Amino acid sequence: MPTTNEKLALLRRTMKAVKADACFIPSSDPHMSEYLPAHWQSRSYFSGFTGSAGTLVVTTDSSALWTDGRYFIQAERQLAESEIQLMRMGQKNVPTVAMWLAQALQEGQTLALDGMVTSQAFVNDLKKAFGNKEVHIKDVDLVAGNWEDRPPVPSTQCYVHELCYTGLTAAQKLENLRSELDKEKATAVLLTRLDSIAWLTNLRASDISYNPFALSFAFVSKTKALLFIDASRLPGDALAMLRENNIEVRGYGEIRSWLKQNTQPETVLADAGSVSYGLWQELESNPAFTIVEGKEPVQILKGVKNPTEIENLKNAHKKDGAAMVRFQMELERRIANGERTTECDIASMLRNVRFVQPACVGESFDTIAAYGANAAMMHYSAQPATCAVLEPKGFLLVDSGAQYLDGTTDITRTYALGELTQQQKWWYTLVLKSHIDIAQAVFMEGCTGGNLDILARSAMWKQGLDYRCGTGHGVGFLGGVHEGPQGLRISNNVVFQPGMTVTDEPGIYEEGQVGIRIENELLCVKHQETAYGTFLAFEPFTYCPIDTTPVLVDMLTKEELDWLNNYHAMVLEQISPLLNAQEVAWLTKKCAPLHQ
Repeated sequence: MPTTNEKLALLRRTMKAVKADACFIPSSDPHMSEYLPAHWQSRSYFSGFTGSAGTLVVTTDSSALWTDGRYFIQAERQLAESEIQLMRMGQKNVPTVAMWLAQALQEGQTLALDGMVTSQAFVNDLKKAFGNKEVHIKDVDLVAGNWEDRPPVPSTQCYVHELCYTGLTAAQKLENLRSELDKEKATAVLLTRLDSIAWLTNLRASDISYNPFALSFAFVSKTKALLFIDASRLPGDALAMLRENNIEVRGYGEIRSWLKQNTQPETVLADAGSVSYGLWQELESNPAFTIVEGKEPVQILKGVKNPTEIENLKNAHKKDGAAMVRFQMELERRIANGERTTECDIASMLRNVRFVQPACVGESFDTIAAYGANAAMMHYSAQPATCAVLEPKGFLLVDSGAQYLDGTTDITRTYALGELTQQQKWWYTLVLKSHIDIAQAVFMEGCTGGNLDILARSAMWKQGLDYRCGTGHGVGFLGGVHEGPQGLRISNNVVFQPGMTVTDEPGIYEEGQVGIRIENELLCVKHQETAYGTFLAFEPFTYCPIDTTPVLVDMLTKEELDWLNNYHAMVLEQISPLLNAQEVAWLTKKCAPLHQ
């Protein structure tokens, strides 16, 4: 296997052959996915950095990689033996990718990028950064010829997500989508996001690890719906369902040529953030199409869960909560008996209790099990050769989730394995306060994730602390564990609506010392209506005890303490019917109320 620097040298030879002065390699595929099929993990291959978010730029004499605060520690370690400069996004004096390229490239020079895996939005940012400087953008794939043993494009068998789970047929969802097109004064929409297409068509597959999606594109107009997917992947019941819902099937590889050759006039709604530069150019160059740039409407449609989905989600979380109880009981047994247990053992322990649950079809992401100082890396990945052995002291952070036919789960708990310092208890209680402050929020209709994010950070900011990530994200329904457009993040401007779900996961991450996070999923609900307007609130539907042994009770307000005790009473009520007598007795102790 060549080293990172050797891979970059090969890339530079190809750049020279196509007369390119720089090469842009994002963390994306033709669908702008967050989690990538191995075939498109080009940035990881060429840089050696394996985090899920990052961008690599290579020029003739330098290279740089951008990533966010979740991965600063990991990236620094993985890039240490290479020439690549780490660019810490969001930090003072660190330029954006577009700004850096605008400075690095001179008049008349050429930037090479693969138009099928680069978003139109990024190209727009580039052009803005270049200003009046003439820099050429060449749509060319420089990865294909320089990646030995590149994994193939996935093509797993599809299956139908049944109506008893989804609550709406594909035809009903198409009708809702067409109503949204009317509001945007559009007659059609190009869909490239796999989560949107899966939700719209009620089809699922396993093309991406942990994400039950099928590689596909969709084009929906007032009169037709086209699904671009290899028909060989569709069993008889899936083909019949698509026909019944008036969805035509075309080949996956036909999308670009179809856009080029279409002669039916359409005003096409296209989202520059999710449509690739390559497909955008086909829309723009075809005189039959008029582009209306706007947000992709399926994202908001699926972000608001219907009553059937909500009922199913709560059921999935009850099963998941029962599994988490059994996991924690086994963890405590092992620690008490002195059995050798490592971070790497945690994922298999969770699989053992989750995969036996009804309608469980797998994990929703790679389990994060981080002991002690390892948890300071937000997306730490335990490796067999280096994973830590758990000891009866300190904290173990476990972030995990599952895919069920009746919903997707995402939960983090930080467990006290034994003796703790007063400082560790203080940190833990501060995280709990931040968690509760979001969970018990009541807010006016019209508030965005950016408005609400400050509620969680306030307790941290008072102590001069912060965390380099959002407070929460949406979660799909047998979909991606990270779902937009709603989220709890300072930069998020999506208005919360009843039926939206979001995680609540503030944390403290002190390098070399500790990482603490507590995560529940919340459902946005209507709270009350008064002369001043409509007020909304959050309802937790993660049913799992929060470890109370590290809590410094005097740090909690009466309102926060009441919330915690009421939450535990609800957990005990909801999941006790799924447990045996011994498990109920254990859970009763874990959910016992705290008093000041």
